[in-house]
Amino acid sequence: MATIYEVAKLAGVSPATVSRVFNGMGVSEEKALAVREAARQLRFSPNRTARTLRRQESEVIALVIPDIENPYFTELARGVEDVAQSAGYSVVLCNTDSDLDKESTYLQIAISEHMAGVILAAASDHTNLDDIMAAGRPVVAVDRGTGYDIDGVVMANRTAGQAATENLVQSGYRRIACITGPEHIETAYERAQGWRAVIARNFPDADPDELLRFSTFRVDGGRDVMEELLALPEPPDAVVAANNMLGVGAIQVLTEHGLTPPRVGVAVVGSLPFTTLSPSVVTVVRLPARHMGVTAARMLLERINGDDQPARTIVLRNELQPARTAAPASSATRSSAAASSTVPATATPVAAPETTRA
Repeated sequence: MATIYEVAKLAGVSPATVSRVFNGMGVSEEKALAVREAARQLRFSPNRTARTLRRQESEVIALVIPDIENPYFTELARGVEDVAQSAGYSVVLCNTDSDLDKESTYLQIAISEHMAGVILAAASDHTNLDDIMAAGRPVVAVDRGTGYDIDGVVMANRTAGQAATENLVQSGYRRIACITGPEHIETAYERAQGWRAVIARNFPDADPDELLRFSTFRVDGGRDVMEELLALPEPPDAVVAANNMLGVGAIQVLTEHGLTPPRVGVAVVGSLPFTTLSPSVVTVVRLPARHMGVTAARMLLERINGDDQPARTIVLRNELQPARTAAPASSATRSSAAASSTVPATATPVAAPETTRA
């Protein structure tokens, strides 16, 4: 049986145009004739289009993300597109820059354009989904929660922060800072909480607030905060960066100061998108962003097709990729007596089991 993509190719138009023709939406007469002739030649049966017309929905879904420049979200988008395309849906990518007004505008467009559903990485904890939900459009949250009773796919963020920090402790570092994103964003806060738990367990006399910095989830945020930390009377000997872009910024500043890892240890939550350093000198907690996109798209399509089970949240596991270089002796021996009774001899597994919670 022919697909909407085969019809589009034969007619010389986009799949979205084919969908508009069979949904009765406005296209030029020339394009409409080309689409219908291609459909006739290929014996294309627009069953799904007829169904979506009855439900007043287009075969388009919106993917709303906060930072299109971050490769993490690019990878997520690829996963969404792979699943959506195979099911005959097009994806509209919307970049909010973590701006609530932009996010609200995109959600209103999703309603007015009768999009079938939305996959959303919320701009903040003040994201408003009242209108889109009142319109009956299914929404799946990714990367972070929304406070609404909707489906979601998230990472084991606290576990990721713990794993990154534990690796640095086990490598011999003793004064470990944490650079994370805005405190009101769930991923930033939870990863910092994971760092805090490890510091409290291993160094009970340390003041964690002295070495914790909230910033933006961007390269310049990592740069600014790393400069602040290096200016302290007693700078850190290692740092946990709570996302990939913060990691890039921190490494840039360390390199400029002649403190490249392992002289100052670095552990990053999320794969580094670009760096001049050998990957072997940086610990990375890998996040399966593409799998997140695939999972979210499948969940959304289930809702579009009438699934009415209670909302569920899927938590994806992380993968630790340790640095293959040890801390300098000066770091490894610092406070070794205090740490020897609390630091385990073997690495703590980072992978949290994939779970589903209501």
